[in-house]
Amino acid sequence: MRKAIALSIQNIKKGGGPFGAVIVKDGKIIATGVNRVTAKVDPTAHAEMTAIRKASKKLGTFDLKGCEIYTSCEPCPMCLGAVYWAHLDKMYYGNTKTDAKNIGFDDSFIYDEMDLKPEKRKVKTSQLLPDEAIKAFEEWSNKEDKVEY
Repeated sequence: MRKAIALSIQNIKKGGGPFGAVIVKDGKIIATGVNRVTAKVDPTAHAEMTAIRKASKKLGTFDLKGCEIYTSCEPCPMCLGAVYWAHLDKMYYGNTKTDAKNIGFDDSFIYDEMDLKPEKRKVKTSQLLPDEAIKAFEEWSNKEDKVEY
């Protein structure tokens, strides 16, 4: 956790947001990440996302079972979803989402939006071509050699 916190502080000095993350396997750091949203002009370049990408590449798998993530702040909804999708065994965090909100990183509107029906959300949403889109899901369901995740 101290490494994640140190990364978050160092990243501020490099023009990034105050967020750092570390992924550990068998007691050893295998990947780190910091918030580079503005530097990379990438809204997904959060510390946790970056660390997960690096760990997956290093281990050659999308399944990070056996790994833990240490993050300087409770993850946003996107990063929390990525933690689950990556199958990380455990997550530790320093600051809370309320602490982040208090310095201008407020994700509560996303949590609120997720509880709404799609047609009630701020981002206008409409379903298009469901009869065509479902064909990909049908093909996937029938595929015998698929890699589940």
